[in-house]
Amino acid sequence: MTGFKIPESVLVVIHTTDLRVLLIERADHPGFWQSVTGSRHTLDEPLQETARRELFEETGITANHGAGLALMNWNFSQTYEIYPHWRHRYAPGVTENVEHVFSVCVPYDTPIHLSSREHTRFQWLPYGDAAERCFSWSNARAIRELPARLLRG
Repeated sequence: MTGFKIPESVLVVIHTTDLRVLLIERADHPGFWQSVTGSRHTLDEPLQETARRELFEETGITANHGAGLALMNWNFSQTYEIYPHWRHRYAPGVTENVEHVFSVCVPYDTPIHLSSREHTRFQWLPYGDAAERCFSWSNARAIRELPARLLRG
């Protein structure tokens, strides 16, 4: 293990049936609102497991079919430039990350238990407002595409 992050991650858009989206505020950058994100721990960790792990670690939500909270793999990825202030987390010369998008539909009253190490607050917003609030263009894009993705099922 090199200690560097793998430049491949997941984005999990958490939403309700009426398209309210959960956003969480980064502890290390107040005012930076986002969906759940996180990198693979190992190159062979399945993306579905990365998404499930990050969802639980950051919000306390457990996605499983038994609870009716199934992760939906969009089979869609976006490549973006890693912000310069976060590049030290990656191997020298790594400047881009590939982000794979997932979503999960939850009841509005789902308890949210934030990882205080990573996030300070959460809010539910209509999907359009949530997209506007995100600091990341890739996160905003995924949220804007949510209604169409849900129609495709």
